[in-house]
Amino acid sequence: METLIKSSNWTTKIQGIGTDFARNALKHDLDGTFVKDNYLKLKELKFFSAAIPVELGGAGVSHKEMCDIIRTIAHYCSSTALAFSMHQHLISAAVWNYKHKGIGQDMLRHVAENELALISTGARDWLGSNGEMRKTSGGYIFSGTKHFASQSAGGDVVVTSGTYLNKNNAWEVLHFSVPMTTSGVSILDNWDVMGMRGTGSNSIRFEEVFIPDSAITLSRPKNEFHPVWHVVLTVALPLIMSAYVGIAEKAKDIAIEKGKTYHRNQNHIATLIGRLNNVVLSAQTEWKAMYNMANELNFKPGEAITIDMLSHKTNVGENTKKTVAYAMEAIGGQSFYRSNVLERLFRDVQASPFHPLPKWEQYAFTGKRLLKL
Repeated sequence: METLIKSSNWTTKIQGIGTDFARNALKHDLDGTFVKDNYLKLKELKFFSAAIPVELGGAGVSHKEMCDIIRTIAHYCSSTALAFSMHQHLISAAVWNYKHKGIGQDMLRHVAENELALISTGARDWLGSNGEMRKTSGGYIFSGTKHFASQSAGGDVVVTSGTYLNKNNAWEVLHFSVPMTTSGVSILDNWDVMGMRGTGSNSIRFEEVFIPDSAITLSRPKNEFHPVWHVVLTVALPLIMSAYVGIAEKAKDIAIEKGKTYHRNQNHIATLIGRLNNVVLSAQTEWKAMYNMANELNFKPGEAITIDMLSHKTNVGENTKKTVAYAMEAIGGQSFYRSNVLERLFRDVQASPFHPLPKWEQYAFTGKRLLKL
């Protein structure tokens, strides 16, 4: 496995349990179940609190290092890597708020003390959100269904939002967190998909769930871009795309290993592997640019960094997909068998475009801002 960042104690831990992760990945992919075994091991080793500052009970692992941890996990189990990245991007956003605004300490301490896994619904909600809230004494009553809630099958707290028609007859989006054990919260058994089958991204249903006023962390106008996204996208996208870079690297490793003994394409196998290497190098280079822009969470959020981060995300996603496709082309029909890990990697990497923003939405978002429309 290629090392882009100097191996740390944490990446070494992953390498130590990687064989078990890979074995579990096969099992959970075949039956479409959540990678619970791998999550329990990550909790045991305190990976869920690793990026929380030491003074708040965590290990103070840097944003850059966490990207590499996720990339390393993906070499063994891409579903675990992707699901884990969803928790980590919420932690990173909270750490940015703690470092730059002096808020969020209690939540981070709570996660560290209990090794909680946080669930995000922000990608599907984006600017408009869904589900409706109505005011009641001391809070709100919320009902709605949140789809693509990665690790909902094994998470502890969901970080989500809902729409609210305020007293001025204007729609707002209210952001809040809810423990999964709260009355009215349930998980739907509907995650039966092509790839990333072990992420447990089942939909979450909220039926008349009470949300106290104290749980509301943000109110913003519905369907309008809010500055909070400048922070969220900058910290989240490098972490999320780490999983796909790891997938691409694993595909490259398999293609090289098989290519050394595969004679059907012997006349041009070197050319195919060389092309593959160029593409994965592009993905790695732009991924590194992403976490360098985040600058260990010491960045000033704004439109320029958001535009670049979203553009890099699209390019990394496209190049990781190409890498896996080129790896399959290099070794031919053997990659079509489920006994070859490459078959699963091909299915898993297809999820890369669905994270915000999808390619065509990103093009439009970027273009409008560059044209100042």
